[in-house]
Amino acid sequence: MSTDAAMMETRSIEHIPEAERHGRPFSLFTLWFASNFQINALVTGAVAIALGLSFGLALLAIVVGNLIGALFMAYHSVQGPRLGLPQMIQSRAQFGYRGAILPFLVVVVMYLGFAVAGGLVAGPALANWLGISRDLGIVVFNVVVLVVALFGYRLIHAVSRVISVLSAIGFVIIFIELIQHVPANYHGSANNLATFMLAVSIFVSWQITWAPYVSDYSRYLPTKTKGTVTFLFTFVGSGFGAILIMAVGALGAAINGAAINADPIGFLGHRVPAVAGLLIFVLLLSLIPASAESPYGAFLTSLSAISPGNVLHSAKRSRVIYVCGFTVVSLLVTIVFPNNILNNFENVILFLLYLLVPWTAINLTDYYLVRHGNYDVMGLLRKDGPYGQWNIKTLVIYVVTILLEIPFVNSSLYEGPIAKSLGGADISWIVGLVFASVAYYFYARGQAVIGEPMPSGE
Repeated sequence: MSTDAAMMETRSIEHIPEAERHGRPFSLFTLWFASNFQINALVTGAVAIALGLSFGLALLAIVVGNLIGALFMAYHSVQGPRLGLPQMIQSRAQFGYRGAILPFLVVVVMYLGFAVAGGLVAGPALANWLGISRDLGIVVFNVVVLVVALFGYRLIHAVSRVISVLSAIGFVIIFIELIQHVPANYHGSANNLATFMLAVSIFVSWQITWAPYVSDYSRYLPTKTKGTVTFLFTFVGSGFGAILIMAVGALGAAINGAAINADPIGFLGHRVPAVAGLLIFVLLLSLIPASAESPYGAFLTSLSAISPGNVLHSAKRSRVIYVCGFTVVSLLVTIVFPNNILNNFENVILFLLYLLVPWTAINLTDYYLVRHGNYDVMGLLRKDGPYGQWNIKTLVIYVVTILLEIPFVNSSLYEGPIAKSLGGADISWIVGLVFASVAYYFYARGQAVIGEPMPSGE
């Protein structure tokens, strides 16, 4: 068997049998560190300064938001080794076989949004670095990402291990340069609780948007893998990776917010002229793991919605067709999209937060508080499985939660009446988490628990 053949993934959304389980939990640290320790997260950190916070308050918001959000995504990671399934297909236990298509659609749109965001950052940087057009830069970047996504699970993990080290070195160099040039008179223009809460919401959202990904990258680990170990490597890699790089983003924005908004990679790379070319190369590399996860995850999620048998005659061929199609669509959208990076990030991330919070609350409540990991795994994969076609009550809880969030929303596109009365503070995610968790728990706790307990890894 060739190295390429061995590297290319042959599974799709079906259950991973124990004989094919492999890897160590530490791989989750490097994967999620690399996925977070990248230029898009840096741009997200810059948003706190753009909102008007001082650097100190921006840093506090970054820490608080990421640590809270990483708790939820890390709890999802534990589900992978136990169930051996991709993340979103597990939603059938809560929403029903067909009902789960609603959160599937939300997540596919999310993947597309992040694919476009990556191209918006990488395209101009490649154009300036290589002396080509912006559109050609976007094409080149998407082709590189496409290759990684086509190979799937193993290559995404392998690339992440290498890039996590290179990115850390590059960003340390940039941090040392930036910290020497923070304006002494910069104090922020909106140091109030409302702005702070809005910033926290953005950073919580950054982490929660990883929740639909997480089990996709832990499902090949052996079933006996301890849940606490899976949780900790995921939490530390994702949470602290994001905190470190977002702090650099806040520093950069305090120095020159306009440059961060226009071309963050070019601006940061040229802060150290002696190694500018190498830094730009590393900054571009940092985008690859998370960018490759978008078409890969979209493939798994879409297949969960459209494949009645859940097993493909050729997972490789199907992934090639889907990932290529997804890349073409994201490429076209990126080319026609305006290049206002900071505003785009704020709008996309907050919008996704409002839609994903109810799903993550329902999914985690079901797994940890209602069923305690007790699922009929094979039943989740059958059209005529025990979880039914439509769970109307869960769908109602999901939709009602989103409606309840709306008055608490504060974004550049819309400010709800309650958010306005709170001075602009966005606490919609708190309202959504509490309501969806409580409502689903009291509905589901009286339902029959279907399935056998998963083998204990504790």
